[in-house]
Amino acid sequence: MSMNLESFLACFGGQALRFYGSFKVTVTGIRILNSPQCHLKFDNCIGVEVYNMSVLSPGESPNTDGIHLQNSKDVVIHGTDLACGDDCISIQTGCTNVYIHNVNCGPGHGISIGSLGKDNTKACVSNITVRDIVMHNTMNGVRIKTWQGGSGSVQGVLFSNIQVSEVELPIVIDQFYCDKRTCTNHTSAVALSGVTYEKIRGTYTVKPVHLACSDNLPCVDVTLTKIELKPLQERYHLYGPFCWQTFGELSTPTIPPIDCLQIGKPSSNHIQSNHDAC
Repeated sequence: MSMNLESFLACFGGQALRFYGSFKVTVTGIRILNSPQCHLKFDNCIGVEVYNMSVLSPGESPNTDGIHLQNSKDVVIHGTDLACGDDCISIQTGCTNVYIHNVNCGPGHGISIGSLGKDNTKACVSNITVRDIVMHNTMNGVRIKTWQGGSGSVQGVLFSNIQVSEVELPIVIDQFYCDKRTCTNHTSAVALSGVTYEKIRGTYTVKPVHLACSDNLPCVDVTLTKIELKPLQERYHLYGPFCWQTFGELSTPTIPPIDCLQIGKPSSNHIQSNHDAC
């Protein structure tokens, strides 16, 4: 079934298809074209499966997430082709037990957890697996993005067997996310722990790794193994790996060497009162 929904989406706020408060949802066998904004959204759902579907919108179309998840758990997404102008898959607060595999992404902004913690809100995300993914011509590969001033936690995340080609930034943690010209600095943050990157391979056009964690609440237990990222062409080799307040382990040598990762745990980690509890 093919759906071109441009003519009547105003009543949905630009979303092509939304499920709210639903239980045991299966979406399969559809194609969504040129949604004004988010193509497929799940909010407050339990037990979701999405497979054998496709999304197609221009790479320059704004806010056109492919699949958007929030406050949902026990979600499986597989066998999908997602081409859009924003995140191919966006995982927001309240999501747990999400398994994404065998997905083609591009163009778009990659697969993202976040943004989380905007306007000093609390965000909780846990037990997320993203594996066996092909990304081509995307802004990011696999990304976690949080706002300063937020609280809560992201924990138990695995990104595995991600093949990237012509991707600007394949591996990203950005705890200083800001979509405006300037944002206020805060000491509080969404706590990040237990994030594993394994078998991330392919080509990039700007920077292979960007791990920017909170000054006051560093990222801990970040593991990188079997990372092989090369510039698309030497003229694209603009920046090397960047890490800030990121602690963890290099299980194998990486290409390029990610020497900026701080091995072990921080000597002092200022836990915020009630901020990590979810």
